[in-house]
Amino acid sequence: MLSGREPESRVLAFRADMDALPIQELNQTPYDSKHPGVMHACGHDVHTTCLLGAIRILNELRDEWQGTIKCIFQPGEEKHPGGASLMIRDGILENPRPQAIYGLHVYPHLPYGVVGYRAGQYMASADEIYITVKGKGGHAALPHQTVDPIIIAANLLTSLQQIISRNCNPLQPSVLSFGKIQGGHVGNVIPDEVRIEGTLRCMDETWRAKAHTLIQKHTRELCQALGGDAEVEIPMGYPSLYNDPGLTEKFRQLAVATLGEQQVKELDLRMAAEDFSFYTHQVPGCFFRIGTSFQDQFQFPVHNARFDIYQPAIGIGVRMFCAIAMQPLSGE
Repeated sequence: MLSGREPESRVLAFRADMDALPIQELNQTPYDSKHPGVMHACGHDVHTTCLLGAIRILNELRDEWQGTIKCIFQPGEEKHPGGASLMIRDGILENPRPQAIYGLHVYPHLPYGVVGYRAGQYMASADEIYITVKGKGGHAALPHQTVDPIIIAANLLTSLQQIISRNCNPLQPSVLSFGKIQGGHVGNVIPDEVRIEGTLRCMDETWRAKAHTLIQKHTRELCQALGGDAEVEIPMGYPSLYNDPGLTEKFRQLAVATLGEQQVKELDLRMAAEDFSFYTHQVPGCFFRIGTSFQDQFQFPVHNARFDIYQPAIGIGVRMFCAIAMQPLSGE
């Protein structure tokens, strides 16, 4: 907790996530990972550094800004159920409750010195899907004596895409993807079951709930129609990320005043997920991006073994956190 003048005049929250990813880093820098198989491939170390830098400056200038800032250093952003949901459950948004929350994220698609924003819906929800297709195994030469879960799974994977194409409003972004299918051990044996794993990503929470029901119903009915059965699990993951329009517009104006009109860019919708979304469903939130590429030369995306940033970009993150804290209260 960080307090300036008149601590009770307003309460803001700044969030920085901290977790790394299970990736073997291929960079060779003075600050690369010292732990084999683990690296900061999504820039969370940058986020933490930005907030620590802002804390140091704001503490030294505490007589020049008003209110209280809750500084949230959050673990577990990369893994379900999301560290944000657990911290909210444990009361991070209470005593005192912030009137607004801000978070930032590195963005290698923007050059150093540029910040990105988007009001309203910005990032998608993300739900993991686990399906077990159950059949009856046997000899590959005697398929009539089996219920082939591989054939059932093949039909299921293609037909499930119609859940999106024929049930979701074409103007409503939604993505159903399957990244893992596993079944059988050798080519001449039909297995008993096939495991399928994927994700569902939506921008609309009402459609998201409907899609869960449709996927479960379609999967069970198709598998049963082909002589097998299915188990379906779709645990609720991260909700969609909603940037409060009024708060985001104030941030845009502040960013323009701080960095200049040409350095502030509106972002496109993004179908990836971010657990900052949990906060935005509790209090007004603004999640923004800081450009991290050198001279607009994009090299490697986040979650890549060679991901890195242009180091001066950290200063932009620090500067924006400080600017948010030091903006005058309404009416001043």
